[in-house]
Amino acid sequence: MYSTTDFRKGLKIEIDGTPYEIIEFQHFKPGKGGAMVRTKLRNILNGRVVDNTFRSGEKVERPNLESRDMQFLYHEGDQLVFMDMTTYEQLHMDEGSTGGKAGFLKDGQECRVLLYNEKPLDIDIPASLIMEVIDTEPGAKGDTVSNVTKPARLETGISIQVPIFVNTGDRVKVDTRTKEYLGRE
Repeated sequence: MYSTTDFRKGLKIEIDGTPYEIIEFQHFKPGKGGAMVRTKLRNILNGRVVDNTFRSGEKVERPNLESRDMQFLYHEGDQLVFMDMTTYEQLHMDEGSTGGKAGFLKDGQECRVLLYNEKPLDIDIPASLIMEVIDTEPGAKGDTVSNVTKPARLETGISIQVPIFVNTGDRVKVDTRTKEYLGRE
């Protein structure tokens, strides 16, 4: 169990059987009575943000969260199929629960999967990945100075904006959080 003195940004707690992540917290002491902790919590299951106030010293549960190394195998409709690297068991996960990160997964790629009570919630992928451009309009020679961009489709099927000098077959570095082009490799 956690006490309010253990609260920090990013800490995951459980209230009434629901896991939350602390986004913000602030200790304060009203004019009379004991100290309090005002928090802003994000529901890990559905992403909703709620405000909650705790009395100082109040205890909250620790959620049954676990992070495991898994290998992405393939897409099956709107499901993602992962294999646990230690037990070789396959696990299905809804593509919508990844917040768009599924578009960066290549077959055979290793990543960390966050589980709550053995149910997959989210995936953790690197902040940047190197991917191959499989389709884009050809660029004109000498167009390297301007800030003009064009759409490009990457090997996983996701589309990003790239500078005009990037061609099909080039390998580019992409920020997986913002889907921005970072450079050529």
